[in-house]
Amino acid sequence: MPASRSTPKAKRSYNLRLSTIELVKRLVDVEHIAPTQDALVERAIGKLARTLQEDIDARAWSRAARDPSVSAEDAQIEQEFPLTDTAWLE
Repeated sequence: MPASRSTPKAKRSYNLRLSTIELVKRLVDVEHIAPTQDALVERAIGKLARTLQEDIDARAWSRAARDPSVSAEDAQIEQEFPLTDTAWLE
């Protein structure tokens, strides 16, 4: 979720490689990826957090797909609530 202008901000210091600092500057000043360096960093961190969460979710779904109790529950649900209208699946 993008931060609004009313969201409190705090000044932080990080030790970054010069190449990283130059890349951030180029992405903002030349490529116009974001309006400010802060906005670029916030966007990148947000995207990283979403990617990490997607990976966590994918692993959980993968484990569930191999879990016999989940398969049994799926079968029970399908039996109790049969899918009669499948036109939307096509």
